[in-house]
Amino acid sequence: MICRFSLFVVLSLFVSQCSGGCAEVDSMTEAVAGGGFLLGCISCKKREEVSARATVDWHFKPVGEEEFRHIFHYDHPAAHVLDGNFSNRLEWYGTRDRDIQTGAIYIQNVTFNDTGTYRCTIRRTLLLAQYDQHVTVEKEVELRVVSEANRELTAIISEIMMYVLIVLLQLWLIVTVVYCYKKVSEEHEARDARDALKAQALLLESKDSCDGVQLESDAHAACAF
Repeated sequence: MICRFSLFVVLSLFVSQCSGGCAEVDSMTEAVAGGGFLLGCISCKKREEVSARATVDWHFKPVGEEEFRHIFHYDHPAAHVLDGNFSNRLEWYGTRDRDIQTGAIYIQNVTFNDTGTYRCTIRRTLLLAQYDQHVTVEKEVELRVVSEANRELTAIISEIMMYVLIVLLQLWLIVTVVYCYKKVSEEHEARDARDALKAQALLLESKDSCDGVQLESDAHAACAF
């Protein structure tokens, strides 16, 4: 949810400040009571080279009601909150010139009474050489207000995978340490065995030399008699 909200904000600001590009992104649909919420509404022009001017209207239909209420109107540079329930709670977050492509508004201090359907209407006038062309775009957002933010499945899976990866890395490290310890121990044992064999060979060689000297002495003694 946080990632999608950040993506929408970045794209909205990009569209608002840069007339050379536009990307339509769907609005979020879940708000947390007591916090703020960005109602997204983006309508890209098909021909960027054509100058235009536009106005934006927002309407709201609460859950259980049949009629929409007109709650907000923007005609650059003036923004008007038209419903007392949203007084001092709505702020314009869209394009800040007459050529509007982003018509987003921000709701402060969201309440459960804000649950319902929001309709964004962008009325655009394309200023062509021969005549003006009028285009109207409507988009609706079904908003649900909850007491706590629901974590998205992708975020939960990512966190689980992160913990699994950490456990696997720890197990791999333990196995590597044990394997290296065994290898070092085996090398030490093999070296000690080789040293023992060398010592034993030197001892046997020394003993053979001593025996040869003793035999030679005995032979000289026998000849003297």
